[in-house]
Amino acid sequence: MTGAVETLTAAPPDDPGLGARAAELVRDAVLGDLARRVVAECGADVGLVGVPEPLPVALPGHRAGEDGLVLRHWAGTRADLLHDRPVPAGTGLGGRALAERAPSWVPDYRAATTISHHHDAAVSAEGLYAMLTVPLLHGGTVHGVVYASLRAVVPFGDVRIAAVGELAATATRALAGAAAWSRAEPGPAGKDRAAAPARPLTPREHEVLRWAATGRTNPEIAARLGLTCNTVTGYLKSAMHKLGVRNRTELAVAARESGLLG
Repeated sequence: MTGAVETLTAAPPDDPGLGARAAELVRDAVLGDLARRVVAECGADVGLVGVPEPLPVALPGHRAGEDGLVLRHWAGTRADLLHDRPVPAGTGLGGRALAERAPSWVPDYRAATTISHHHDAAVSAEGLYAMLTVPLLHGGTVHGVVYASLRAVVPFGDVRIAAVGELAATATRALAGAAAWSRAEPGPAGKDRAAAPARPLTPREHEVLRWAATGRTNPEIAARLGLTCNTVTGYLKSAMHKLGVRNRTELAVAARESGLLG
């Protein structure tokens, strides 16, 4: 990804058409590199990146043309059932990240009760269990979803979650830089929202913020996520600092205006 980011320091082409084509090439390079780095740097067995686009084919319960992801980039796969796989919004873990615009993870994908199981056959073919998904969120719109998957039933620790989140944030910044070449926002058309924080929230900050916005107290959030109250307080303070707010009410408002809470 470093090479792609360095490429963005060059002046954008004068020809908008050329700029759009260059932006598309950089986008593919950034997302492909993201999948590889999830495996190389975060200890994942498989890295995937889904690109938001209308579903190319009809799926059970879904029509062609509906919103969803297509898994366009991968690393570490052994079979091909996940290659170019369409993922309708709200299905599986990646479709859930697209719909909710928030990170999510499960220690055992196949036994998880919080997700749909539309993609179990493809996941089983790869021997995957633990899975983490992080949306590439910019300006309130998801421009991709990165998956980190393991061939073992294990919980995702904060270190691995933070590492994947940092890679996702770096990729998002690169996509935003490439989009400037084509005079457009990266990926799907953006919505009329306030700008996202200059420093993206980490997956843990995002999850704690989502629960705080529902009115949960710090002890309730801590119990739900298996954290200490001090840790929850730390995540909330960090999110407040990044969003430039002073209390929980302002934090919830700023998060919603930035598109962080859907």
